[in-house]
Amino acid sequence: MRDIAAIAEVSLSTVSLVLNDRPGISGQTRSRVRDAAAQLGYEMSLSTAAPSSTNAIGLLIEQGSMHALLDIFYGDVIRGFQTEAQRLGYQVLLHMYDRETEGLDTLRADLAEQVSGLIVANDGDITPQMVVQLEDAAIPLVLIENHVEGHRLPSILGDNFTAGYTVTRHLLSLGHSEIAVLRGPAKYSSLVDRLRGCLAALAEAGLALPEGWMPAPTAKHPQKGYWQMKTILDQPHRPTAVVAISDRTAFGAISAVREAGLTIPRDLALVSIDNVADSVYTYPALTTYHIPKHEMGVLAMQKLHRIIEGKPELAVKSVVYGELIVRESCGACRGPGNRPELP
Repeated sequence: MRDIAAIAEVSLSTVSLVLNDRPGISGQTRSRVRDAAAQLGYEMSLSTAAPSSTNAIGLLIEQGSMHALLDIFYGDVIRGFQTEAQRLGYQVLLHMYDRETEGLDTLRADLAEQVSGLIVANDGDITPQMVVQLEDAAIPLVLIENHVEGHRLPSILGDNFTAGYTVTRHLLSLGHSEIAVLRGPAKYSSLVDRLRGCLAALAEAGLALPEGWMPAPTAKHPQKGYWQMKTILDQPHRPTAVVAISDRTAFGAISAVREAGLTIPRDLALVSIDNVADSVYTYPALTTYHIPKHEMGVLAMQKLHRIIEGKPELAVKSVVYGELIVRESCGACRGPGNRPELP
């Protein structure tokens, strides 16, 4: 397909749309692509040329992220995408990729036959190599919280580095210099970017994390962050503040702090990232960095729709701005139920 695209001077996505007889391509462009295909000896089979019975969009996530459909962060992203897809007249087909049982060739073939375009949400088990091969299949493609270095694929990202940097700077501004970090799995680029932001803020302040103050995540407990926080609390010298890489991680951390008989923020200040709906209902309410999740899903679907329609669409990595939401858990403001600071 790359050869056809080169001769016709169009994108791979346009070639795919023409060869699959999808709408949204001008007659002149359609003729140019078909002439290029004929020149290269490409024969369109009846099954290839037949139009799709449904105007379907694929949503690809890793099998391990199935809980994302109900997850307090990715649920909002998916709901935004789903709502906008329905408004534009698309049916959404969910595909969960299981790296243990599913071959990439089968995945590509299935998606090419079933959908007009594809959203890849998150990375993890969906590696950069996989994304590149999906790109080579000439399926219109948009990434959410995922990007591939060296490939100009349209991507919608939260401002994750700034999020990590901002919440850490906030703790520093409150006078904390002993700050621990509850990091996430390294296979998720969004969480790695958040961690980089945290470390950049600490480095600017001339601070380094002591050994044991950035424990690895674990799957031992259903609440992310629980065992990480217990590891920190077991240290002979505890930090005065903690950055949780996500609100879900913070929720587990709060449970561990309470179990230890300690109080937030009197004994330990806590900040996190996401601003999920439940973050305002924790006790104390959680200081967090707002990532506009619903809007990211909407933007991704709008971008994919324009690509499918064959409209000019520059491939850009779009970073959606967020903001710090200051509540009681960091100690900067007092809720009616918070204890007073000790002298």
